[in-house]
Amino acid sequence: MAIAIMQPYLFPYIGYFQLIHSVEKFVFYDDVNFIKRGWINRNKLLINGKESLFSVPLSKASQNKLIKDIELLDFSNTKQVILKNLEYNYKKAPFFDETYSLVESVFDTPFRTISELAMESITSISHYLELKTIFEVSSEVYAKSRGYEKAMRLITICRSNNCKNYINPAGGKELYNHEYFHEQNVNLLFLENELKAYKQFKNTPIVGLSIIDVLMFNSKKDTQKLIESYKLV
Repeated sequence: MAIAIMQPYLFPYIGYFQLIHSVEKFVFYDDVNFIKRGWINRNKLLINGKESLFSVPLSKASQNKLIKDIELLDFSNTKQVILKNLEYNYKKAPFFDETYSLVESVFDTPFRTISELAMESITSISHYLELKTIFEVSSEVYAKSRGYEKAMRLITICRSNNCKNYINPAGGKELYNHEYFHEQNVNLLFLENELKAYKQFKNTPIVGLSIIDVLMFNSKKDTQKLIESYKLV
């Protein structure tokens, strides 16, 4: 069994879904501090043929608050702006109708916090793509491990699942080392993804955009193939 633990991001890029694909259980890390200018409440779309950020406004967001405690601000207006942008910029994309419906259904669900919205964006897309991974929320299942040193908390969550393999994005190589995890009887593996280009209208392809962009231009089957393009080291 393999497990991954990650902050919830809003309609994240395909690499996030590769991480989900690589494990049997995925834990949303919602009881850690909020990260400003990160991907929790924003992502990138193709606007007027260029990479462009979209974001969801938050109420009194602070890096001194936990992600799960950060509330949405004026979301009813924001969602209409985002949906209109999607319609204007992606209407002629081959898979616009099904992708727009997915995003709209996520936005139409009533949420109070950004973590709730972000988690729904991820689980809805995962179900659509038929990923079999089990999802859990750290604040609901692993609250007792809060206060542990960063790596030890991850190890503790693995142990509580009798899990021997912990998968982390490759960016974590500077934070965690194989030896320390091995000493705790947990195998640490890093996911190295390959972001393959795909046709985006007549534009020069831009990779690393939100999963929304991927789904606009790729069928479910083709998206599943893109998600499988990674290796564990």
